[in-house]
Amino acid sequence: MESSQKEEETRPASSGARRTCGPYIIPADFPDLDVIRVGTCYYMVSTTMHFMPGCVILRSYNLADWEHAAYVYDELEATEGETLRDNKGVYGKGMWAASLRYHKGRFYVCFVANDLRKTFLFTADTIEGPWHKSEIKGFFHDMSLLFDDDGRVYCVSGNSEILLTELDENLTAPKEGGVQTVIVRSDKEKEILGYEGSHIYKINGKYYVFLIHLPKGRMRTEACFVSDRIDGPYRGGDVLCADVAGWDSGAAQGGIVQDCDGNWHAILFQDHGALGRIPVLVPVRFENDFPVFGENGAVPEQQAVTDMRPDYCYKPLYSDDFTNPAWQWNHIPDERLVSLSRNTFSVRTDKCCVNVVQAANTLTQRAFTGHCAGTVTVDASGLQEGDVAGLCALEGAYGFIAVTKKGGRLKIIAASHTLPYPPWTMGVYDDEPPRIIAEQDTASAQIVLKATLSLEHGNEHAQFAFSGGDGRGFEDFAAPVKLCYSLDQFSGVRFALFLYSTETPGGSATFSDFALRTGADKEHRESAG
Repeated sequence: MESSQKEEETRPASSGARRTCGPYIIPADFPDLDVIRVGTCYYMVSTTMHFMPGCVILRSYNLADWEHAAYVYDELEATEGETLRDNKGVYGKGMWAASLRYHKGRFYVCFVANDLRKTFLFTADTIEGPWHKSEIKGFFHDMSLLFDDDGRVYCVSGNSEILLTELDENLTAPKEGGVQTVIVRSDKEKEILGYEGSHIYKINGKYYVFLIHLPKGRMRTEACFVSDRIDGPYRGGDVLCADVAGWDSGAAQGGIVQDCDGNWHAILFQDHGALGRIPVLVPVRFENDFPVFGENGAVPEQQAVTDMRPDYCYKPLYSDDFTNPAWQWNHIPDERLVSLSRNTFSVRTDKCCVNVVQAANTLTQRAFTGHCAGTVTVDASGLQEGDVAGLCALEGAYGFIAVTKKGGRLKIIAASHTLPYPPWTMGVYDDEPPRIIAEQDTASAQIVLKATLSLEHGNEHAQFAFSGGDGRGFEDFAAPVKLCYSLDQFSGVRFALFLYSTETPGGSATFSDFALRTGADKEHRESAG
């Protein structure tokens, strides 16, 4: 089948090498995916919510290996919530589920920001930007953009009722007198979560809308509906309901793309507990103009891809360099209070709060793989009474190891926060102090902190340790802290470097020599020993 999607209109004759890969293409939290191909290069966008800069775009030449290409924005709007000035933040909100398109030499990214209740459109001539920001009037949940062959522009969006909306030619608002109609409806009696996560394509003259839903008694499921007309009627149903690797979680929601050899692929995501939502590559073929995902209803353990640049060296998606794009701020930072170089991150406070979730100017990056460890040296000589500076395994249920000043003395502490509400609860603000689970005095203001994350299914935890730099290596500190993915933050676990004041603003801390290592726990200990 030939695609008429404009982002795939330049399909060169393939000169790539064939190779195989497994279904998990990135072992880290990259959810709500949309993917396009421009010539021989693929681009993929993912949700970044409350992390800044935001709306990450990755690059690949084979669909299996990916590197950072761009962020679409540095910040959206510097509200009290997006800057954490309100000590509540916009956790679980921010930007969601972007649509990525390429049309007539220009890139388009559009998405909603749930806290702002706005739909944003960003455009650029190159993927690296600069990106021009505008708004589309209205609020289009999980929207997907389609440039039709006749010059008209549409989006599909919504939950349970999927709405087709024709946009004006400048993409500023719904077109006056244009098409606006519900094209797919969920059966609410049979659903826990109705259809959402829209992706629309025109392929070989037909219109395809891909959706996800959660039927009662089943896992997350990918569905597709097809029509000869943009406004319907649409007919279809489920195309994939399959667990991968025993997580009891379906791979669903994402985009499809055609490679240079004419083969189709989907990039979906699967929930992996505390690690987050992991991209999954699934082969797709068409039979009688309808997509068939995977093999015999399952995601294959191995599949073939075409590598258009087999000698290309991809830059890792994690980094020890504080200036690398692998790092993001938790909410919009105050640049007056932070300083970054490749090896050093310094921060001071200008407010008081009760926990790390309320702390502004926290620097984070994703955990990577099911076993990884982060180490960092913290200089706590600038702490004031009640200040806490440390290394956190940050998500809804979190833990950290830190240095604090208490009674005029420096102490090493470990702390945890368990959820007082069900993990699937959204919109909850964490205003509780963390529970201190270990504490001891330290004579040194410079301490090396370590967090080792084990993120295997059913045994997700963080083990904290420290070293005084005296050559004795790391000493485990406190019992492991259980980690849990939850919808209050809606994000996989991250390494986070933080400072907050509980009594008087103005304290400072400096972090240096961060190192992130992946692999088995034994390898972590040996390499860090």
